Amino acid sequence: MDDTEASKATFHSPLFSFSNPSASFGFGFGAAPGPPPPPPPPAVEVLLSEESPVAAGDLEPVVVDDSLSIYKGRVNTCDVFGVKNSDLVPGKYEGGLKLWEGSLDLVKTLNSDIKDDRLLVQGKNVLELGCGHGLPGIFAALKGAGLVHFQDFNAEVLRCLTIPNVKVNLFKESPQETCTSRSVGFYAGDWSEIDKLLICGDAVHDKTTNHHTENEGYSGYDIILMAETVYALDSLPSLYQLIKKCLRYPGGLVYMAGKKHYFGVGGGTRQFLRLVKEDGAMQSDLLAEVTDGSSNVREVWKFSFK
Repeated sequence: MDDTEASKATFHSPLFSFSNPSASFGFGFGAAPGPPPPPPPPAVEVLLSEESPVAAGDLEPVVVDDSLSIYKGRVNTCDVFGVKNSDLVPGKYEGGLKLWEGSLDLVKTLNSDIKDDRLLVQGKNVLELGCGHGLPGIFAALKGAGLVHFQDFNAEVLRCLTIPNVKVNLFKESPQETCTSRSVGFYAGDWSEIDKLLICGDAVHDKTTNHHTENEGYSGYDIILMAETVYALDSLPSLYQLIKKCLRYPGGLVYMAGKKHYFGVGGGTRQFLRLVKEDGAMQSDLLAEVTDGSSNVREVWKFSFK
């Protein structure tokens, strides 16, 4: 996405509610027609030192506000995956080399919530799912997060794009570096298996029950960030289960940015919201509605355990 176009997007307060709970969202969490996709790659940790020779090229600034810019590289999908002019190849490439609009929407919302004292990032453990460029996670680190983990489906995306972006923004050549190698981590794999490598809460305890005591707590991430991760219907259940496994209880927060509907692939923020509401373990709040006059309506949501 062009950064200039992204800057023209406007944010609006919530203008709607679930006035028609019986409306159909077209869910179909089953096998898709046609041949099944290839099995996902194994979940692996990617080290900070594993930056690919096919690393991000010329740096481009993404302006967050008057006092902060985040720098990002650009990598050609053909150079990394041998794929031309494609945002998605199921089972092989999940669009991580493209800068999606929702990533910038999420950074802007986080910045607004921090400025208005609605969000504290300082010292928190943060996970960015489906990170791609990693801008929301990098922003959290710049705002003082104690630990930031970046997850993407493709290890190649982490090596070619995420790690170079992290290095240029967080490991600056100065007497006081922004962070250390132990404060960031990179993990590649499918959402159905990646929990083996991430910080999780008590997997034995079912957070969908109400058997919580006042002093009971779980390890896990204080904040989970995700942008443009809810595009495919069949991946939503594994994404939601991963969130429940990894989010700290109580007090953990999830910030999600995405399009209301992803035409052609079936997913969207509202489909994910329906899954959350039907499960009943988490509450949701609409933080922003984003329109730019040409693309599909985008939204930013916040979730937390009830």
